[in-house]
Amino acid sequence: MSGPHIAVVGAGMAAARFAERYDALGGTARVTLYGAEARAPYNRVLLADVLTGRYAAEAVTLPTGAAELRTASEAVALDLAARTLTPAGGRGEPWDELVLATGANPVLPPIRGLRRPDGAGLRDGVHCLRTLTDCARLAEDVGRARRAVIIGGGVLGVSVARALGALGLDVEIVHQGPHLIERQLDAEAAAALRAGLGRLGVQVYPNNRARAVTDASGAGRSAVELANGYRLGTDLIVLACGVRPRTALAHAAGLAVDTGVLVDDTLAASAPHVHAIGDCAQHRGTVYGLAGPAWEQADVLAARLSGADPAALYHGSRPLARLSAGPLEYAVCGEARLDAEDLAADPELSVLRLTDATRGSYKKLVLRGERLVGAILLGDVATVGELTRAFERDAPIPDRPLHLLTSYGVSP
Repeated sequence: MSGPHIAVVGAGMAAARFAERYDALGGTARVTLYGAEARAPYNRVLLADVLTGRYAAEAVTLPTGAAELRTASEAVALDLAARTLTPAGGRGEPWDELVLATGANPVLPPIRGLRRPDGAGLRDGVHCLRTLTDCARLAEDVGRARRAVIIGGGVLGVSVARALGALGLDVEIVHQGPHLIERQLDAEAAAALRAGLGRLGVQVYPNNRARAVTDASGAGRSAVELANGYRLGTDLIVLACGVRPRTALAHAAGLAVDTGVLVDDTLAASAPHVHAIGDCAQHRGTVYGLAGPAWEQADVLAARLSGADPAALYHGSRPLARLSAGPLEYAVCGEARLDAEDLAADPELSVLRLTDATRGSYKKLVLRGERLVGAILLGDVATVGELTRAFERDAPIPDRPLHLLTSYGVSP
């Protein structure tokens, strides 16, 4: 086909969003997505819900507009001077604009016994959860299991623990941090979350490190050995220790890479006609690793390359982190974890909290003067829309801000 060609390396959430928006904005170039997986792009945020059966695998597929999709066609080499890429098992293919949306890989912690004796992959019963293929493999083991250990108590670890608990397994979370999801939640919110998980039969071991996976008595059973020597017998293990941007392809091609592929406010990388978005991109020192910023980056780049807004710029994101799960649902934005030292150092800061043990909810607003700078809603997110709008506007909020925490008329 004649005409300009935009090659998108990756077929995940950022890539799908870019392709869909580019088409919707009237872009006329031919767009090709080169995906490593043998399926169309899908919403990874919903993998735990696929595991529980809330969604079918096909239901989380994402639209890609008029783009050509190359599944099972991972790009393995880039020639930036010649403007070509080479897919696995293929030959060099030309491009006019290149979009790197390579995503991230799960982090495998330094735990003895995770891998098979020959080093070829994880041992039986040990899982990551990053793809629908991972989800299907985990579901097979879940059907034969009674106990599970999750290593890592971040967002993914909590999501998986909640899913496995809902499926009837006895679940234990081993977490190195002082409390669950410590990058987003304060100690009080984490305590409320832990209590909610406890009602699902999930036990949490904070300030603990897994050091080995060993065989245990019983057919197919393993044990997770903690640094203090305590052993947790289990039928399956899920690793939820974070992700690392996939930058090997960019690095091998000579692009500037730090934690992620370095991009400026136009989302351009360090070579002409090359861009990066999503989990692999590092903008102003930040790799967000969240769906919201990835989609915002995709929107800006689609506007630029389609010609709908050639001057569009990405100035960074003020992301909202959210976990949807009935009574364990939460939403976090901004500087929500500020502690007493922060408050003492800045006299303009103030905090409003509302805890309801009966409902299992915890809500917190952090204000600087009349402006909202951070918030946590856990267990009841009915006001999340209004709260998010107040945060994004960065405008003074009403004289009685507690209404952002409750819809049933509590007065400060």
